[in-house]
Amino acid sequence: MNLAAATNENLAHTSNVLIYSSMAVYTLAFFAHIAEWVFGSRSKVGRTAAALTTEAAAATVKVEVAQKAGATAVLDRPKIITRTAAGSRDVPDGPGAAGGTFKGDLYGRIAVSMTVLAFLVQAGGVLARALSVKRAPWGNMYEFSITFSVVAVAAYLILLVLKKNVRWMGLLLVTTVLLDLGIATTVLYTSSDQLVPALHSYWLWIHVSTAIICGAVFYIGGVGTLMYLFRDSYENKIANGVEPGTFAQSVLSRLPAASTLDKFSYRINAAVFPLWTFTIIAGAIWAGDAWGRYWGWDPKEVWSFITWVAYACYLHARATAGWKGRKAAYLALIAFGCWLFNYYGVNIFVTGKHSYAGV
Repeated sequence: MNLAAATNENLAHTSNVLIYSSMAVYTLAFFAHIAEWVFGSRSKVGRTAAALTTEAAAATVKVEVAQKAGATAVLDRPKIITRTAAGSRDVPDGPGAAGGTFKGDLYGRIAVSMTVLAFLVQAGGVLARALSVKRAPWGNMYEFSITFSVVAVAAYLILLVLKKNVRWMGLLLVTTVLLDLGIATTVLYTSSDQLVPALHSYWLWIHVSTAIICGAVFYIGGVGTLMYLFRDSYENKIANGVEPGTFAQSVLSRLPAASTLDKFSYRINAAVFPLWTFTIIAGAIWAGDAWGRYWGWDPKEVWSFITWVAYACYLHARATAGWKGRKAAYLALIAFGCWLFNYYGVNIFVTGKHSYAGV
């Protein structure tokens, strides 16, 4: 065994150690996020019902006082807050995961710090994997998975740096990353090795890297859409005078308003959609160089196009007045489901030209 091969094996082993270490740190972040929500729920969190009923109640009192006084002046009618075209209500955002408490906020900051540390350790693992084979670290499903999750965390941290209200996403993000890394290190693990000749192209850096970025950002948008549906249902119960359950009061009441989540998800998906379009075009160009045809209805190509059509339908529907809110949100989740199947299903269960890299 030559020295170069031994060095590669050492780097590959270092990569594995770093990935497992990042999972341990992500686990600490997971428990810190749990503590953030638990201690936040012990505080007196303002309920959305107050925002929906305060003005109407004040107007009712005004009417009663005027009637007792025998006033004949025309009174201002109470303002009725109803669903907007976006399928949401004019209500304020919740107080956040920490619930406005000092202890909850402290655990939240610890969770973010642990997430940053885990991200750095995981990024080191991805880099070591790349150096072990001297190529892009996304030549198979294992490498794609560990890179995908590190990019998703990077997108989350960038939003935090930009002062965006996304800390409510931390618990679900860390949980998903742990699941992704767990599947990658057990089911999808592939030993560090060189690629088949067809993948030795600069398009591997361009096409696959943009696909990973798009997937990570689509994931952020998908989480926002899912939380929008839960929060919208919560606001709907409040508006109809139905008392939400304990889970809704302790968790959903602290999320941003449904209108905020709706706009957040739409902007995230709309921002990355052009890059997904470029990803498909880049893949077609690479296919022309590697296989002599730009499009051959390979399962990966078909599902990439289906995903593009699904997101295009969502964006079109979201921009149309009659398809905002929950209807558009369902389309967004279907579109993300198409991306997930393209990510896992096509590679694992369907045979095609994109299966030669192995899982």
